[in-house]
Amino acid sequence: MKMSVEQLKSESFLNLPLQLFVNRCSENFVMPFHTHDFIEYSYVAEGRGFHHIGDDIVPVSKGMLFVIPVGIPHVFRPMSTNAAKAPLIIYNCLFNSELIHSLRHILRDEYLIQHLVDLEQNQQHYISVTDHSGRLEEIMIQLYREFSVPGPGSLAMLDTLVSQLIIMTYRQNQQRNDQNYAHNPPVPHDMEAMLLYLRQHLSERIQMKNLVQLSRWSEKKIGRMFIRYTGQTFGAYFQHLRIQKSCELLKQTDHKVSMIAEMVGYQDMDSFYAAFKKITGETPLVYRKKSRV
Repeated sequence: MKMSVEQLKSESFLNLPLQLFVNRCSENFVMPFHTHDFIEYSYVAEGRGFHHIGDDIVPVSKGMLFVIPVGIPHVFRPMSTNAAKAPLIIYNCLFNSELIHSLRHILRDEYLIQHLVDLEQNQQHYISVTDHSGRLEEIMIQLYREFSVPGPGSLAMLDTLVSQLIIMTYRQNQQRNDQNYAHNPPVPHDMEAMLLYLRQHLSERIQMKNLVQLSRWSEKKIGRMFIRYTGQTFGAYFQHLRIQKSCELLKQTDHKVSMIAEMVGYQDMDSFYAAFKKITGETPLVYRKKSRV
């Protein structure tokens, strides 16, 4: 039986000019399973318990940090109903797209900005890292103190601390992914099967989500694999496959250009002509004429 889900709204937590909320709380069994329209960084400061997040139930302990995207349902639960005996203490840092926009001049890294946008648009799975060095806890405590007792320069200090939190969590997650990638590299055969699938479905509207379903890999992993094995992004590679096939059809058949465009998945002739000329340097008719000289 699935738990009912309540939605929490930004306006209940985030106020101008901060567009940020930081708290320290003792988790209980009162808070409902919920989603929210803001990004949440949650750090386990004390105790043990469970994090119900999406379809997962994750045992939690001190030092674990979760990044919860917009729209992902979750709730923390302590180990015991006796909160005084076995408390589960969490630091929470909440913010939305308004703060993301204002942090651009600090982060100055498109990968980080896109990471935040993916979290804000529910295009990324939740993240979980462990704070082995204690640095994440230090940042969370500083955030909480600066937010709770603001002083001169607090807005700038909070922006700096949130940026540090984002960068350190992102780096730690990337390092873990890279280590997993090194120890468990994808089998080349799996990638070949994906490329064969694309060649066999040129006329269809294939999107990244279709490849996720096919391979059970994440979109980020698929993106990395395309760069590694083809030297191109998924979109560029698929476009080249389509144009390559259209070249074969122009040389080997007398089909009209419009029919060939449709056979390789283009419904719009202007898009087909633009892609064809960009890749071959010629129009389809000129290419056909030259190929038959």
